[in-house]
Amino acid sequence: MKWYFKVLYHYFDFSGRARRKEFWVFTLFNLFVLWILSLLDSYSETEYYYIAFYIFIALIIIPSITVFLRRLHDVGKTGWNILLILIPIIGWLWLIMLLWFGGEPRVNKWGVYPKGIETVEKK
Repeated sequence: MKWYFKVLYHYFDFSGRARRKEFWVFTLFNLFVLWILSLLDSYSETEYYYIAFYIFIALIIIPSITVFLRRLHDVGKTGWNILLILIPIIGWLWLIMLLWFGGEPRVNKWGVYPKGIETVEKK
């Protein structure tokens, strides 16, 4: 849960880098909560879960974008690559592939390696 709260702590932080674990824990936990809220809404006769579903989305939309951009920074890509989401299938697959790969194990223009361990490059 510390990875989830780390993303919430950096609510408006679009700079820096985010590890794979940070991104995927935040994303999968949000998907799980949204799934639970939609299940509760489908079996409930009140509108409270429907409202809670959209309030939760409104609260997590900005940190979701920030952690997405910081994850792209970690693999050495600019945040503008988020626009690949507009290209059906190919863009989505490319983004998932980028998000799945490990980060650059060195300092890049967005900051130091989040794991704190740098590898020495051979020249």
